[in-house]
This record gives sequence, structure tokens and C-alpha cells, in this order.
Amino acid sequence: MDFTAISESFGAGWVVWMIVLFAGVIFWAFRPKNRKRRDEDGG
Repeated sequence: MDFTAISESFGAGWVVWMIVLFAGVIFWAFRPKNRKRRDEDGG
């Protein structure tokens, strides 16, 4: 397996992982447990 075969197989996979990662960060930031901290940091 060469680099082009690997890159073709993960062509759409990295988009899915970036969306999952972004959604995880958003969920962590906006969950109720972090609301007080976010409000304090926001001013």
C-alpha cells in the first residue's frame, strides 16, 4: 500500500473526524457543568 492508496481511503474520513472533534469541543464548552466558568470568563 502506497501513500496515494492511503490518502484515497481516508479522503472523506478526515472530514468526519473533524466534525466529530468540533462537535465534542462545542458540547464540552456548552454543557451545564461549564456554564458558570464560561460566564465568569466571558465577563
